[in-house]
Amino acid sequence: MTDPSPSRMSPRRWFIVLFVAVTLGVAGFSVWSNLARWHSNDAALAQSLPPGVVPEKLSIAGHAFTVEVMRTDAERAKGLMFRRMMPPSHGMLFDFKADIPVAMWMKNTYLSLDMLFIKADGAIHRIERRTEPMSERTIAAGAPVRAVLELNGGVADMLGLKPGDKVMHPMFPAK
Repeated sequence: MTDPSPSRMSPRRWFIVLFVAVTLGVAGFSVWSNLARWHSNDAALAQSLPPGVVPEKLSIAGHAFTVEVMRTDAERAKGLMFRRMMPPSHGMLFDFKADIPVAMWMKNTYLSLDMLFIKADGAIHRIERRTEPMSERTIAAGAPVRAVLELNGGVADMLGLKPGDKVMHPMFPAK
């Protein structure tokens, strides 16, 4: 017969409580360390940005990013060429000023990227996932778009991003 008093727990219950506490502690530490690493990577990247580039904030489906916005032909032509790293919370936004047919490529780009082709209203038209680094194959938007957002390859899948999701940035009018 077991003791019904609440002051005594069986070894099995102690094990369960200990297991849950350790699991939550490890998960909490993991989240904290990832957030700290993202923040330190963002700070390091901000120091390495080309002169005159001011990072801007952007969000998609509740996920925040810091982006460099490429507004001129010269900026768009260079893009992320020759970059060796980009923090997960960072991206590059290419502003084409109006909905136009757009094609991108990966020449001299060492990072695999997710390319989000965005219409003037901020809706994602399509996503090219995990592009091939250094490739000169053109990647067409498939329809006229206002902008292209480049994120690290795999981020779109990790966050569950899909066509139709809205990108929030001053470039796109809020409706």
